[in-house]
Amino acid sequence: MKLCNEKWPIAICSWSLQKDVQGIAEVMNSTGVRHISLALAPALAEHGQAYLDAVKKEGWIITSTMLHFEHEDYTTLDTIKVTGGVAPDAQWPLIVDHFTLAAKITAELNVKYLQMHVGFLNHHDAAYAKKFMDRVRALADIAVANNIVLIMETGQESAEEMLQFIESLNHPGLALNIDPANLILYNTDEPVSAVKKIARYVRQVHAKDARRTTTPGTWGQEVPWGEGEVNTDAFLRALDEAGFCGVIAVEREAGTQRATDIALAVERLANWKK
Repeated sequence: MKLCNEKWPIAICSWSLQKDVQGIAEVMNSTGVRHISLALAPALAEHGQAYLDAVKKEGWIITSTMLHFEHEDYTTLDTIKVTGGVAPDAQWPLIVDHFTLAAKITAELNVKYLQMHVGFLNHHDAAYAKKFMDRVRALADIAVANNIVLIMETGQESAEEMLQFIESLNHPGLALNIDPANLILYNTDEPVSAVKKIARYVRQVHAKDARRTTTPGTWGQEVPWGEGEVNTDAFLRALDEAGFCGVIAVEREAGTQRATDIALAVERLANWKK
């Protein structure tokens, strides 16, 4: 694959900061970052238009939007397996409604990619696998109808499982966001080898790091970029060798000094040499 000669744009995942638009802007300004991966949950809330107006006023380059659902329970690996993504039957109509609105907003923002965790794959349960595939296909159809692409975030499954899934669907409205830390947090794969398997479908990367659990069935530990087991230099080199030309979006979903950790990740990415 042809190498990408351009320097990867660095974005910040807005939800990482747990701040309003003004608070996000302060971090964006202090780091000099102009690209953002934008959470859509506030846009779907009661004062959603005010949120979108404030975002537009900042003039950021929105590289992707992000959709998550209130019914998703990340307390344990078992709870998120049952409640995550498209899996829960009771919430499926709500998921379709929210995704449809999110796709419309994403298109109106002139953004190409809408990302989400679609949930846990299970190729061994035929009935579940069919339901899962049908539902993701339905969301991808909505994406295509809005001239956008659904990028599925990796982590709950191995790269081989995700590769099997996306190639089986073979849908123009589907691509991937690879999160190397999730592969470690869920203890499903090794980031560098994963890149080599699925890189041709990857349109965005999360810069997030973690350490594996020592207790099977429990979460690993998320840590600042460059301080975990992702092996960040080798991971970035694998992306480069695969010809990745997308955006590196810094995500931090743990810790008590997220803005500081994000600024550190931005600095380390900016100083990384291809």
